[in-house]
Amino acid sequence: MPRSSPDRLVDNVSRAIYGKRDVIELLVVALLAPGHVLIEDVPGVGKTTLVRALALSTGCRFSRIQFTPDLLPSDVTGASVLGPDGKLRFEPGPIMSNLVLADEINRASPKTQSSLLECMEERQVTVEGRTYRLEEPFMVLATQNPIEYEGTFPLPEAQLDRFLLKVKVGYPDPRAEKKMLMTWGNSEPLTGLEAVATPADVVEMQASARRVRVDPSITDYILRIVRRTRNHPGVYLGASPRASLALYRATRALAFIRGRSYVTPDDVKALVLPVLAHRILLEADSGGAGADEFLRDLLRQVPVPVEGGNSGEAQG
Repeated sequence: MPRSSPDRLVDNVSRAIYGKRDVIELLVVALLAPGHVLIEDVPGVGKTTLVRALALSTGCRFSRIQFTPDLLPSDVTGASVLGPDGKLRFEPGPIMSNLVLADEINRASPKTQSSLLECMEERQVTVEGRTYRLEEPFMVLATQNPIEYEGTFPLPEAQLDRFLLKVKVGYPDPRAEKKMLMTWGNSEPLTGLEAVATPADVVEMQASARRVRVDPSITDYILRIVRRTRNHPGVYLGASPRASLALYRATRALAFIRGRSYVTPDDVKALVLPVLAHRILLEADSGGAGADEFLRDLLRQVPVPVEGGNSGEAQG
């Protein structure tokens, strides 16, 4: 077992973000699955603080890229520069970190956005024909504002599909917001926040999550849900095979965080919306229902496994 624990990670990040344990748990799910996260919400709800708190808690190298219309792909990946000796040498970009905050990702041009595709899927960067492996753990956490569209570029479906989860932070409840005012009125949320894990611990936890058992009945349940999005008359674009794999991996990470060695149907239900909602497109005449409501209705229709979830062989 790793020297740290995912529950301890969640607890530590919760010291900087009050009343959002469920959101923090989703970020740790993505970290251990492993995968990337798109955080979509209005300004001021703590998106950046949340990401920085996770980086501090894991002891990981952190970098922030402020996406703007004039940002170039080389500003993300790095480029070859002429050194004092007259020779070209590779200058790594900010993507060469463990946890990368892609702030307001939809403000950059599609060309710059596409510079993340190889990084996110293959965990490597290719610059001028030479490939550089990214250090593990590696995770991109991107933010975007859902209500401000001027000067933005919608994320293409190929990029959205590379995010394991899409989450919303939301406003704090009155009790959490009062605690926030009383605690941070004269200090910053991240003051005194220390690492409770190392990058090596995170890699160990990722390995432990991969050993969580998935009963064949749970695997079939995941597949029934995903396939239903592909043949439903109200869906224009269904979830991809990458989405099936994302849901499978995420359920193992969630079960591990919750202290179990096996996945249950409840783990699947808890992750269907954050894993699938941003990967499907509904028909224009789908009755005005959004992706979240469509998936909730789908979950009510797909039969839940009666047995399994705490038995069976590990699935690779």
